[in-house]
Amino acid sequence: MTDDMGERFQSDNRSGAAAPAHDTGAVHDGRLRRFLRGRFSLDEDKACRDEVVANISKGVEFRGVNLWVLIFATMIASLGLNVNSAAVIIGAMLISPIMGPIMGVGLALGINDFDLLKRALRNLALMFSVAIVTSTAYFLLSPLSANSSELLARTVPTTYDVLIALFGGLAGIVAQTRQDRTSTVIPGVAIATALIPPLCTAGFGLATGQLRFFVGALYLFFINSVFIALATYVMVRFLRYERLTFLDKERERRVRRLMIAITLATFIPSVVIGLRMVRVSLFENAAGRYVEQVFDFRNTRVLECHKRYARGGAPSQIELVLVGEPLADDVIENARAQLERYGLERTELVVRQASRDDRIDVASLQQSYTELLEEKNRRIAGLEEQLRRYRVTDVEVDDVSRELGALMPDVGAVALSKSVTFAADGSPRDTVLVCVVSPDDGAAIDRETLVRWLRIRTKVGRVKLFVESR
Repeated sequence: MTDDMGERFQSDNRSGAAAPAHDTGAVHDGRLRRFLRGRFSLDEDKACRDEVVANISKGVEFRGVNLWVLIFATMIASLGLNVNSAAVIIGAMLISPIMGPIMGVGLALGINDFDLLKRALRNLALMFSVAIVTSTAYFLLSPLSANSSELLARTVPTTYDVLIALFGGLAGIVAQTRQDRTSTVIPGVAIATALIPPLCTAGFGLATGQLRFFVGALYLFFINSVFIALATYVMVRFLRYERLTFLDKERERRVRRLMIAITLATFIPSVVIGLRMVRVSLFENAAGRYVEQVFDFRNTRVLECHKRYARGGAPSQIELVLVGEPLADDVIENARAQLERYGLERTELVVRQASRDDRIDVASLQQSYTELLEEKNRRIAGLEEQLRRYRVTDVEVDDVSRELGALMPDVGAVALSKSVTFAADGSPRDTVLVCVVSPDDGAAIDRETLVRWLRIRTKVGRVKLFVESR
């Protein structure tokens, strides 16, 4: 019996020791989940659904103040692009109300509000037209028509533009769903996503007849708009906002099918665009690594590198312009054979160098640099000559004063000044050295000796000597 009691005691002890370990792990997991849920929860300071919908719906409308502010913001952004000022462009993005209709589209799709979607799309079209007309009119009247770097930056969308628009839209809708909307999130999103500058660049393309500017800028604006709307839609569904329902079930089915069609028509192109941009970025990164590592020669340098990504079945292309010692054909073929190692299987390599028929005229290039250097040297020599004419002396003034003090101990102080005398017609005639001497205690100064010494010492033929009397 004792043995049975001992076995039962040990069994109970073992089972009692195992249970707290299991319970402790479950407690820790629960605490971690509660901690993460508390840290990442969006329930704090959350505004009610109707308040958020009303606020975004109000920003959708473009009339009165909103319309005039859009026109002024477009003018400011066009001026900033024209004078290539990033600060002016940022100011225009801060005051532009252009995000309202775009976020309205995403919200309408998220809550199944067909009326809000129609108003948002109608006002988006109005906003687009007003901005294009305003910027085009400005650039037609502007005397400046150069392609600045700020204009060029709004014509070539990249993968980063997609990511900026997506995360900027997420930040914007999160800020809109808070009770306190006085934070800097909305202005920051307006700056980051840069909606108004592409429209101004499109106006510049229309005004100057440069189609690539117009198409590229509209492409960038479309990308930003679609991904901001997509981010708004995703966040609205994440927050589980209640969708609208219809009393007429047949009308509800028609509206639902139309909403699905609009959603697909809006977001499917964004996915296609995003995937294409990812492929372009991957190609450009791989091409950059390939050129940097394969064309690393001691006596040959890559002067220019053009990377062109091709769609469909056409091969992409890497075009290099080399300077220095020409590369042999077998070296170039070996470089082509390494394209596959860098994931560039369907890529053509075009190398232009001095040994080809399409060679660069290196001699002419060097001659141009030589002529430019000689012209700069001539200008430097002319400036040095002018400086020499106006220098007091060819040596330091303090050296002259010390030497004069040793030559004539009665000299207390001396002032030297080189001047140019002019004729009545304004033409320069001669250079004169003016010397003012202050003797010690009224001592006599040998004027002739001092003038002769100054002529020899300063190499100036005409010397005017003035002796101060005490």
